[in-house]
Amino acid sequence: MADTDTLTTGDGRFSYRAAGEIGAPPLVFLHGIGGAARAWREQLDSFATRYRTVAWDMPGYGASKPLEDTSIANLAAALKDFLQAVSVEKPILVGHSIGGMIVQQLLVTDPAIAPAVILAQTSPAFGKADGDWQKSFIDARLGPLERGETMEQLAPTLVSELVGDDPDPRGIEIARDCMAGVPEATYKAMMLALMGFDLRAALKKIEVPTLLLSGSKDNNAPAPMMKKMASYVPHAKYAELEGVGHLANLERPMLFNASLTSFLTACFPPEPKNDSRE
Repeated sequence: MADTDTLTTGDGRFSYRAAGEIGAPPLVFLHGIGGAARAWREQLDSFATRYRTVAWDMPGYGASKPLEDTSIANLAAALKDFLQAVSVEKPILVGHSIGGMIVQQLLVTDPAIAPAVILAQTSPAFGKADGDWQKSFIDARLGPLERGETMEQLAPTLVSELVGDDPDPRGIEIARDCMAGVPEATYKAMMLALMGFDLRAALKKIEVPTLLLSGSKDNNAPAPMMKKMASYVPHAKYAELEGVGHLANLERPMLFNASLTSFLTACFPPEPKNDSRE
């Protein structure tokens, strides 16, 4: 697997990784709260034969500058700025977890920005900001940091709680490395940005082909919830990866890639080769 260098946009706001030929159809990957652009290494390489693949470091990750006010809406606006900065038009967007929430938010303000989207292991809502479950979720993740533990110390446990059956060892190593590298302030800001997020009413307004991809062992974005979510999206296809937890692209990269390939091929069939032989 070829590695990709970390690049920086001309304005210095964002760091990212990319592969494939400039001018090829763009396929843009958006990581989750514990991720980074490097979490998509396998996908950047595998899809680069047909696409210009790009993975950003979300604001506050890698060398990307943090936002002054972190919210899903502001992250969606930052994504649009990023796409302009890397001269990407009409990208197919692949959003994992909070990345999928950002894609949903961007489609609210710019419904025609992408010809297709993949919402991987994500949700249309986090619920009430003052809800008991929401408070417990946030407290469980931020409590250890408040007690003085570091992201590096927490990474092995956090990752182990996210994965399903027999995950790829190399993928788990990358997941732990990404989680350990998230700045504490960024992790806190992203967790708090979830509070109050609710775009359930907007699902029926998504007009582009959409793949909703779940893992059967995902406790953060449970498969039954995602299947129900798919039922509200007009042009949706739902796929469930058996035995997979919340980090599908790292746990089972070949299975994850196969699901994307099947969806993308159905949406954008390869042009037939012109046989010029007489």
